[in-house]
Amino acid sequence: MNPNTGTFKSFYLIIFIFFSVILIRCTTSVIDAERERKEINIVLDTWNKAAAKADYDTYFSYLADDAIFIGTDASENWDKKHFMVWAKPFFDKGKAWNFTSMQRHIFFDKSGKMAWFDELLNTQMKICRGSGVLVKNDSSWKIQQYVLSMTFPNDKIDSVLNLKAPLEDSIIKNLLKK
Repeated sequence: MNPNTGTFKSFYLIIFIFFSVILIRCTTSVIDAERERKEINIVLDTWNKAAAKADYDTYFSYLADDAIFIGTDASENWDKKHFMVWAKPFFDKGKAWNFTSMQRHIFFDKSGKMAWFDELLNTQMKICRGSGVLVKNDSSWKIQQYVLSMTFPNDKIDSVLNLKAPLEDSIIKNLLKK
């Protein structure tokens, strides 16, 4: 190919446009991920603040209609409707719970419509771990599943087991019968 011909120039123009589009798309994905991460942080922080202020309607508006909340007790595995019923008396008293994220990690699936996270929380139970899944419906993120766990230092696990065993042995026995 002669570099002075129109065909040669057209070929390089097409190559330049092709790589420019790829570069723009890659850059846009990174910018979108950061924007989405900020939105998710706002959702989770606002959700936690709503509980601290006992703002029942705001708190539950952040959960997807078919959300699942899994608490620290083995019996706490609720769909949204049952979680709302369980939590209502706490919110009605004007004092629910106060969780503040101290560290959070957020990850996305390839579509950018699903995210999962884990976080360390400062709570009235000391350090807890929250983890969950969010889905993007239309233009907003909703919490699809949330799991709250208490943390225990590994070197103290025997004393924790001594407290748990009498309470949980019967639960284990009943679950294994099923």
